[in-house]
Amino acid sequence: MLVDIRKESFNAYQEILSYQASQDFSGKCGATASFVGSMRDFNDDRKVTSMTLEYYPGMTEKHLNAIAREAIEKWNLLDVLILHRIGKIKIGEDIVLVASWSAHRKEAFESCRTMMEQLKSSAPFWKKENTTAGSKWVEKNTSG
Repeated sequence: MLVDIRKESFNAYQEILSYQASQDFSGKCGATASFVGSMRDFNDDRKVTSMTLEYYPGMTEKHLNAIAREAIEKWNLLDVLILHRIGKIKIGEDIVLVASWSAHRKEAFESCRTMMEQLKSSAPFWKKENTTAGSKWVEKNTSG
């Protein structure tokens, strides 16, 4: 299990391949599910030029680790990877990666979606959108 918060940009798909190569699933892994969230150039009716993500050091890592451990136990997963960006994020950059490995697809799909929904709804991150009209803290996450 790996949970990491990063200031530097990352390529989610390279991270999945690299992490998977570092593990020994010994033929036990039948499914990998992942979700990658990337920075888009709009939110609601506003044109967004970049975003700044802040977090609560120590508390955020503890929260994300709890999400990962709970998923591993609930779905009997082989492994979980959660990466999340902080700092200034440019359009098109990856913001978050959630991946799970399991023997079967159902557990991989369900665990990945649940971890992402828990992260979006309860992890202590704060977003400030930078637009052509100025900056604004985001009060709520987009649904779905």
